[in-house]
Amino acid sequence: MLKWIERFNRLFVVWAVLICVVAARFPQHFAQLKPLIVPLLMVVMFGMGATLRARDFKEPLKRPHVILLGVSIQYLIMPLAAFLISRALGLSPELMVGMVLVGSVSGGTASNVVAFLAGGDVALSIVMTAASTFLAVFLTPLLTQLYVGATVPVAMLPMFLSILKIVVVPVAAGILVNTLFQEHLEKVQPVFPLISVVTIVGLIGIIIGLNQPRLSTLALPLTLAIILHNGCGLAAGYGLPKLLGLDEKTCRTIAIEAGMQNSGLAVALSIKYFTAASALPGAIFSLWHNLSGSFLATVWTTLDARKEKKEGCPVLTTE
Repeated sequence: MLKWIERFNRLFVVWAVLICVVAARFPQHFAQLKPLIVPLLMVVMFGMGATLRARDFKEPLKRPHVILLGVSIQYLIMPLAAFLISRALGLSPELMVGMVLVGSVSGGTASNVVAFLAGGDVALSIVMTAASTFLAVFLTPLLTQLYVGATVPVAMLPMFLSILKIVVVPVAAGILVNTLFQEHLEKVQPVFPLISVVTIVGLIGIIIGLNQPRLSTLALPLTLAIILHNGCGLAAGYGLPKLLGLDEKTCRTIAIEAGMQNSGLAVALSIKYFTAASALPGAIFSLWHNLSGSFLATVWTTLDARKEKKEGCPVLTTE
């Protein structure tokens, strides 16, 4: 059963593409599921918390400078890059809002898995995701107001309360439940990533269904913007730590954490406070960052294997 779940999860991109095709063909069936967006995301956030324990934070917290660097890249470079790329490509105000929201949210839940596959520091990835998630309560509304507040009205306080309800409360509840009842949850924990994959795929389908009439005109420039934005996160997340002399595992971890955003949260906030079109960047980003992250992990592990074969030295492990 566990191997089946892992194989299913690794085919996330396949399921995401398939749901896009089906939702574009039968948009009415998916668009009517719009009220489920927030509850579905809360399920994903609880599942993320339920894979964490209080002790998971102990070792990485001994390196606060690394966590601070990662979070700084997350909240300084990513929203700025989203804004500049949107302006440069002439995206509409509603798409720019969606792009800025993608850049202003926390790290994605899939980043921990990709960090493992890439030979990164999984414990550090978990702590960085958790740190950026809790900071999102304050920083996401603030950054959205900063970058697009002059273009569209931003409801900062309601957005703050929404993030608290959608993200922080379910994650904290998941951590608490896992910490108190770890022995009982161990057998079902592998199911949580499966639930996350199915839920995110469902969210993508709903957003495609809501935007189906406009997809042909929005898809190409928006896809280019998302590829550039994700590339900025990956490059800055790897390059800046490298320049500061951090080790390879840490550089890979920060790169993945910066490049993989909580696009589901961006989708939920876009739908709640802006327009269905504003949710498109989050939906497409969810597809793309899993594809680029998995590809990068494959490249890194391939290079590690070649290095081991050539030099006869141990490679970075994923343990």
